[in-house]
Amino acid sequence: MGRVPPRRLDLAADCAGGPAVEFALVLPMLLLLLIGMIEFGLTLNNYIMLTEAVRSGARQFAISRGGTTPYTDAVNQIHGAAAGLNPSGVTITLSVNGTACSSDTTCQTALGAAQGEAAMVVASYPCNLTFLGFDFYNNCTLSSQTTELVE
Repeated sequence: MGRVPPRRLDLAADCAGGPAVEFALVLPMLLLLLIGMIEFGLTLNNYIMLTEAVRSGARQFAISRGGTTPYTDAVNQIHGAAAGLNPSGVTITLSVNGTACSSDTTCQTALGAAQGEAAMVVASYPCNLTFLGFDFYNNCTLSSQTTELVE
């Protein structure tokens, strides 16, 4: 009467599905970690792309002293170098010796008398660090700034 049938003992000793159950419990955490790393990597890539584009645009702006379209050339250089970024999201500010210029005419005038002075390019780009409805950094904005000497 106290004896257990052999079948029940075999089922209790069977551990064949244990690793599958453990993996099913750990898998959601691993996927969250993986997707978070991918999201951070994409944001870091955007930052590097923005920084290199600003560097390239500042160089173009600094050598445009004798040109007729220095503002347009610098902005086009930035957009061309940051091909992976949405151009409408990139905010660009150009200045010569601390004075902002926002058109070809004002930049041409400012650059004309500024040989050896500082030409600065500042750009910003919005980033999105929202994952599964949780915003890890509200109003995240990537920004970069480079100064070159006007030639």
